[in-house]
Amino acid sequence: MEFLFNSLLELITQTSTNLPPDVRAAMGIALKQETPGTQSHQALSIMATNIDMAHEDQGPICQDTGMPTFIVHTPVGVNQLVIKKKIKEAVAEATRLGKLRPNSVDSLTGKNSGNNLGEETPVIHFEQWEHDEIEVKLVLKGGGCENKNIQYSLPCDLDHLGKAGRDLAGVRKCILHAVWQAQGQGCAPGALGVCIGSDRAHGYDLAKMQLFRTLDDVNPNPELAALEAEIVAEANRLGIGAMGLGGGVALIGCKIAAANRLPASFFVSVAYDCWAFRRLGIRMDATSGVITQWLYRDPERPVERMAKETGFPLTGREVILTPPLTAEMMRQLKVGDVVLIRGEMFTGRDAVHAYLMKNPPPVDLNGAVLYHCGPVMLKQGEEWFVKAAGPTTSSREEPYQADVLRNYGVKAVIGKGGMGKKTLAGLKECGAVYLHGVGGAAQFYARTVKKVLGVHLFDFGVPEAMWHLKVEDFMAIVTMDAHGNSLHAEVEQATGDVLETMKA
Repeated sequence: MEFLFNSLLELITQTSTNLPPDVRAAMGIALKQETPGTQSHQALSIMATNIDMAHEDQGPICQDTGMPTFIVHTPVGVNQLVIKKKIKEAVAEATRLGKLRPNSVDSLTGKNSGNNLGEETPVIHFEQWEHDEIEVKLVLKGGGCENKNIQYSLPCDLDHLGKAGRDLAGVRKCILHAVWQAQGQGCAPGALGVCIGSDRAHGYDLAKMQLFRTLDDVNPNPELAALEAEIVAEANRLGIGAMGLGGGVALIGCKIAAANRLPASFFVSVAYDCWAFRRLGIRMDATSGVITQWLYRDPERPVERMAKETGFPLTGREVILTPPLTAEMMRQLKVGDVVLIRGEMFTGRDAVHAYLMKNPPPVDLNGAVLYHCGPVMLKQGEEWFVKAAGPTTSSREEPYQADVLRNYGVKAVIGKGGMGKKTLAGLKECGAVYLHGVGGAAQFYARTVKKVLGVHLFDFGVPEAMWHLKVEDFMAIVTMDAHGNSLHAEVEQATGDVLETMKA
């Protein structure tokens, strides 16, 4: 199969950089439905711009390209070992080209393989079928939304919703709770794949498989079709909004399957996917490996622009921040302020924060901006370039952040999804702020990086290293200020109150 490698590489590239038409359509509807001028509408506008940028530059829509998961159907007699080998080769090449971020980390040593290959990565599922062609479907689901997957064992008690029993009414409560608990951490507006029943392991697998349905299809089971529509409508009344900033759109799709279960078990498994809902597929000639058909997209159909205007419209009310920052500067900011950062910042996520708990930083962080980000980087000669650089979920740094603020003088933290009470107290004590970026907007933010000034702690691997960046007009919103105010806590409480009204 002489064209197999190139076909698979093209599948990976298109999946990472070109959002499917059904997702584009759903995001377009979300943008029209959201109230102009709100923070949620601003976030959706940036998402639309980012979608256009990714397609134009063939760059990753989101820097977190997840755990590549392939679903492969082959005719009887086709050598699946050859296909598996070529998938791995294509994944490694896509990583080298910057279409995938190196995400495969050894769970025992913590070492990043650097090429997305390793024990059980990428994930490949094979099935035979009675067709002449090979079909390969691919989903790239990032860690932020993967962490918001959730599984319920019925009966159970749920926050704000009370008792959920072993019936469709109980299932409905579980799914609504899954949307509510994700808030902005899963990069809302999201999409859900749900499995009712099965066992714990297979239920999660079947839930993820529901994400291969198009957002505009209709469930052949009338009861499930009605439940899918009901969930989307009710979820969008919660007030979560894009990125959990408050607003009218939290969900762009919900797809539900039911599977037989054991009498003793009743699981509801939920696979949460973000707005950067990346899945595509191809069919190939079984002898040559050439692509005969694309799934979810028509390559002959022109890709329409999502954004109404290029870039982010400025109002003149934005606050310019030029590091190094001081506590006095930060105490002048309040929740809701939009800032533009001009100057230097450092990336730092899980490995960096754990390191700083036991070791001094390799750079002076006094007055610095610390960006929760694991970028996609490419090296050309001796110089590094940022290919994708959106924020990662900040809640993972909650155990460390207050100490980092206190010990090293960091004055601004950028991430997505917000942080908790410990960090909020640290911000107030130290005179610092939390700045919320738009999750998944990896191309939008990459274009603000004018130069890579250096890299530290590179042994942690590209995503986890501490990158020293020079940025221009890096846009973010103050969502936790130095006075003890948190937009995230407010939205969680308000949406929880609305959820209470959905008990019935």
